[in-house]
Amino acid sequence: MKKINTPIPRHSLADAVVGRLQQQISLGVYKPGEKLPSEPELMIEFGVGRSTIREAVRILANTGLVTVRQGSGTMVETQRGITEPLQHRLRRANAADLDEVRQLLEIKIAEKAALLRTSKDITKMRTLLEERKAAAESRDIEGAIRTDIQFHVATAVAARNGILADLYRSVAEQMSRHFHQTYLTTDSFIETQQLHEQLLQSIIDQDQKKAWQYAAKIAAH
Repeated sequence: MKKINTPIPRHSLADAVVGRLQQQISLGVYKPGEKLPSEPELMIEFGVGRSTIREAVRILANTGLVTVRQGSGTMVETQRGITEPLQHRLRRANAADLDEVRQLLEIKIAEKAALLRTSKDITKMRTLLEERKAAAESRDIEGAIRTDIQFHVATAVAARNGILADLYRSVAEQMSRHFHQTYLTTDSFIETQQLHEQLLQSIIDQDQKKAWQYAAKIAAH
């Protein structure tokens, strides 16, 4: 796979080099058992100094992504899981991939929330949905995005799976950036308000099938 040398802004330095190398390893530019380029080559590729490259390699070695072997160079290690922090991985994900993950999570969350929600959960979700509607109708795009995300986070909490809720929060945090770039008006929030209300009602009724269906419709909108 051919790489394009793209200098890194000076303010990013070692952390940015780490991110670029992690991405290249993830994409298979450098495979397990292969050596990374030499320090001078990496300095040219990223447009940074030797100390920055050494710091980046040290960080990668601490995560277990590479091993520095005296006299042999820096070797890429075989990975049995994600070594890159999840938030970093989500931050560099493209909008389409991130949105697909969000949609899959929301469908499963809705199904579980319908089974396990409490009266406190219902009150929280109902309040956020009312705030979402008010923000959308008043053309408050910032408020509509915020309350929409908060509603789905509250639904995730109602699903009673801490890992699932934390994962959704992590994805939602990154999706917020994309929402601000995608939605310039609140029209879409107004259009999907009824679907969200139907989703909430199905959760209140503990109807898992309908909750799944409405979550899928929202995801496909």
